[in-house]
Amino acid sequence: MLNVLFKLLLYKSFYHIGFPKLLPMSYTISLTYECNSRCSTCNVRKKIENANPNRSKYKELNLEEYKKIFHSLGKSPFWVTFSGGEVFLRKDIIEIVNSFYDICQPKIINIPTNGILTHKIVKSIEAICQHCVKSQIIVNLSIDAIGEQHDQIRNFNGNYQKALLTLNKLKKISFRENPPPPLPHSKVKKYKNLSVGIHTVISKFNIDNFAKIANTLMELKPDQYITEIAEERNELETIGMDITPELIDYKAAMDFMIHRIKHTNIKKRMNRITQAFRIEYYKLSKAIIRYKKQVIPCYSGIVSCQISPEGDIWSCCVTGRSLGNLKKSKYNLKYIWKNKKFQNERKLVKDKKCHCPLANAAYTNMLLDFKTLYRVFYRSFIKWWN
Repeated sequence: MLNVLFKLLLYKSFYHIGFPKLLPMSYTISLTYECNSRCSTCNVRKKIENANPNRSKYKELNLEEYKKIFHSLGKSPFWVTFSGGEVFLRKDIIEIVNSFYDICQPKIINIPTNGILTHKIVKSIEAICQHCVKSQIIVNLSIDAIGEQHDQIRNFNGNYQKALLTLNKLKKISFRENPPPPLPHSKVKKYKNLSVGIHTVISKFNIDNFAKIANTLMELKPDQYITEIAEERNELETIGMDITPELIDYKAAMDFMIHRIKHTNIKKRMNRITQAFRIEYYKLSKAIIRYKKQVIPCYSGIVSCQISPEGDIWSCCVTGRSLGNLKKSKYNLKYIWKNKKFQNERKLVKDKKCHCPLANAAYTNMLLDFKTLYRVFYRSFIKWWN
C-alpha cells in the first residue's frame, strides 16, 4: 500500500512537471468489438462494419502479440479491465488474462460481461480464478433493467434471464461472507479471490424507473452494485445519439443511490471505504454533467490508458483518439507513451479542454485528489452517515 501511495505522488509530479514519465497503473484492454447484444446505448460493432464493410481489414491482436505488449508493461499495472464488445466471445480469453497475470502481476482484474454465454463465462472465470490466485477477480454483469425492459434495451430476447443465470452460477463459486449451507456431497469449489457484481448503464431508456430497477437488482445481493451514465463516446460509436438522461433525472437517480448507501449498515471497514468512494463518484458525476467541465484534475494519459482491439493506444475511450499503434511500435507501449502526440494529449487534458464522468478514469482521478481522499477517510473511519 505504501508503494502505491508513493507512486501516486510520482504521478502527480508527472502531471505537473512532466517527470518522471511512469507507465500507467490502470489499463483498459479492449479485446474485441464483437458483441452478441445490440444495445440501444452502444454501437461498438459498427467500428467493424463502418470501417471495414468486408471485414477483411479488421484484425484483433492475437495471444502472442498480447504477450509482447504485456512484457513491455512490466509490473506497472495495478488495475486492469478487459473490455469489449463481449470479451467472452474471444476463444483465447483465458490464455490472455492468465498471461497478463503471469507477466504483469496486477492486484485487480476486472471483467465486464453481458452474461449471455453462461457456460463459457463460468468455466472461463473458474480457470482464471484458479490461475490468478494473488489477484482480485471482479466480474460485473451488465443489467440495465428488469425482465423484458432489459431485453428491449439490449435488443436480445432472453438476455435478462441468461444474465441472472450467469450471476447465480458465479455467486455459487465465489466465497461469500454468509454462504448458504452446501448441498450434501457438493464438490463446488469456492474462490476467495472472486467478486461478482452488477453494473447498470443509466440512460433515457431506463431513467424513469431507475429506483425500482436498482432496488430489484440490489436485492439479488451482488458483491457490488455500480452504475454509470450513458454518454457519447467515440469508442462505442455513440456520438450524436440521444441516450444521455436529463441532468435533473440523473441527479435524482444519484441522490437515490447516495441515500441508499448512507443508510446501509456496513460493518466491514474495506466495504465502507469502497462505498465512500462510490458516493464521491456519484457526486462528482453529477457536478461534471451540470457544469460541463473537469471538477477535479483528470489524469487520463498519465495514470490510465486504453488499448483497442487493433492495438491503438488512447488516453481515454470517450475521445478515442489514436496516439499510436502497438503493431507499428514493436508492441512496446513505452515508444508511444513518450511521443509528441501523447505530450499534446496530456496538455489538452491538463488544460481542461475535455470533461466526462467516465467511471474508470474518475475513480483513478479521485485517488489523486487530496480533498476527495479526506472525505473518504472521514466517512469511512469517523462518521459514516455524514
